[in-house]
Amino acid sequence: MRLIGLTGGIATGKSTVARILAARGATIIDADELAREVVQPGRPAHDDVVSHFGTEVLARDGTLDRSRLGVIVFANASARRDLERITHGHIAELMQQRIADAIARDAPVVVVDIPLLFEAGCEGMFEGVLLVYAPMAVQVQRLLQRDSLSAHEASQRIAAQLPIEEKRERATWVIDNSGDEAETQRQVERWWAEEIGS
Repeated sequence: MRLIGLTGGIATGKSTVARILAARGATIIDADELAREVVQPGRPAHDDVVSHFGTEVLARDGTLDRSRLGVIVFANASARRDLERITHGHIAELMQQRIADAIARDAPVVVVDIPLLFEAGCEGMFEGVLLVYAPMAVQVQRLLQRDSLSAHEASQRIAAQLPIEEKRERATWVIDNSGDEAETQRQVERWWAEEIGS
């Protein structure tokens, strides 16, 4: 089994690349999906987040209001570290379970999409790290359009991660997603042919 880490910066296009890889037959494990799963009502991380941040981070249906929580943690590095401390152990445990499930199914290629892969220091888990790259100016523009954020909010979210240029230096492979999707598709197909070979 090939175990590949997939990362990038916010709004660089990891989801696009993950979708292309899935179409090629890769099993995708998405850390963002796991993060949403571990904070569902009834899960321990949900209660811990509410206990720490208060009921103002709850929506009417009892789920976490992710946008309200995001405003809090992206404006305050200490609050962000608190949230990571509460959730990361639960996410890591669920991720290991999903990887084990893929191994049990004899999945030939497993790609684990982790936005904060380098920040968490977990590149050693993988045979290599595939980075989805876009320059910071492109990230800001996409965030303004996609998430209707102010320029200040977009900058806060980008600043919460390692600089994309540093990630580029540390990655094993790079897909440049600053252009159109057709060009990104060509790069992913070329990477697959060279690295996976099937």
